[in-house]
Amino acid sequence: MATAEIAFWVVALLVVLALLFDFMNGFHDAANSIATVVSTGVLKPQQAVLFAAFFNVLAIAFFQLKVAATIGKGIVEPGIVDHHVVFGALCGAITWNFITWWWGIPSSSSHALIGGIAGAVVAKAGPDALVAAGIWKTVAFIVISPLLGYLLGSLMMVIVSWVCRHKSPLRIDRWFRRLQLVSAGLYSLGHGGNDAQKTIGLIWMLLIAAGMVSVGDHAPPTWVIVACYVAIGLGTMFGGWRIVQTMGQRITKLKPVGGFCAETGGAITLFLATALGIPVSTTHTITGAIVGVGSVQRASAVRWGVAGSIVWAWIFTIPAAALMAGICYWVSFILY
Repeated sequence: MATAEIAFWVVALLVVLALLFDFMNGFHDAANSIATVVSTGVLKPQQAVLFAAFFNVLAIAFFQLKVAATIGKGIVEPGIVDHHVVFGALCGAITWNFITWWWGIPSSSSHALIGGIAGAVVAKAGPDALVAAGIWKTVAFIVISPLLGYLLGSLMMVIVSWVCRHKSPLRIDRWFRRLQLVSAGLYSLGHGGNDAQKTIGLIWMLLIAAGMVSVGDHAPPTWVIVACYVAIGLGTMFGGWRIVQTMGQRITKLKPVGGFCAETGGAITLFLATALGIPVSTTHTITGAIVGVGSVQRASAVRWGVAGSIVWAWIFTIPAAALMAGICYWVSFILY
């Protein structure tokens, strides 16, 4: 088989692996989109996953590819990425996602991918090959996104409590069961818009390295965009049921009004980050918003031990995925 043909099939297999990661991203993060709306009883699980998947894919019509550009061109120096780096990054991220899914830990697929890319690149060329501005911007939002979700979720809860202070609990519940469909749709739209673009950026990076697209192109091929949005939508349809209970009930008990406030605060955060081209964690964002809603009710409404264990998972995600990616990078030389 000719060298060019081998290179083509290697790239094709890595694209399939990237789409598998995108599928797992949707599968792993489905709980972020549906946990509140399922836990409050507004939608049944089967209805919720279809609802969230639809809005994941619909996001293709609403967001510019700024996050994809950050991943594809903004975190690694030009000329460093090759198929071994992409293989290492994907395998490291997928391995960490599987471990955290298995144990029901709502970690970040986004930061697993960032850690995977960083680990594989460092294994090949050392830390100087990373673009510090892109890495630090992403790392900063590990703290900023949950804090912003917390602030917006708690602010929404305060505003709604004040506006509805003279209404009967039954009437409030009825209103917010309907409004939560809107907030859940917006959150799923933001989830699809930010998360699908991370895989788009990775495949774009791979195609540039393989010489199949020009580094000067303003966007990747249309098939890459469509395939990534469809893959994350399919992943969401199959759901991440092990994580739903943690997100929806173990952190704090949610009612429809609380679910609405958490999802709205989370959606605003995701829309803002995507507009700025920053790859953020939907897990971090919705967790911060849920904690914000619970803490407005009373501090004891939040199970801080559960929230603390989730934070530890956040802290370990990038270095753990980076370590696994570095190992997978070297393994790739044995495989091909």
